[in-house]
Amino acid sequence: MEVIVFVTTKSAWVAKRIGKAVISEQLAACVTILGTCQSLYRWNGKIQESAESLMMIKTTARCYERLQKRIKGLHSYAVPEIVAVSITKGLPDYLDWVRSSVRK
Repeated sequence: MEVIVFVTTKSAWVAKRIGKAVISEQLAACVTILGTCQSLYRWNGKIQESAESLMMIKTTARCYERLQKRIKGLHSYAVPEIVAVSITKGLPDYLDWVRSSVRK
């Protein structure tokens, strides 16, 4: 099964660094980095607001744990957002490409 992993970072530069690493290590087939977005969240009992970049990482469920560990090691946040969502439908050729692009 394939998944999309959502990760926020403090900048596009950090997202690109993480993206290049996980693709070169075959932990992901593709990383899409969206432009700056605003995040609102509660942290240490206070409402915070931050400009962040959002990554959409396409990989397999089998590879998720290794990907999560690698992202955590590269990320600058103490508790980074790393959330996986299953892909239930998709173009078969694209999903085949995702599977063939990551380590078994």
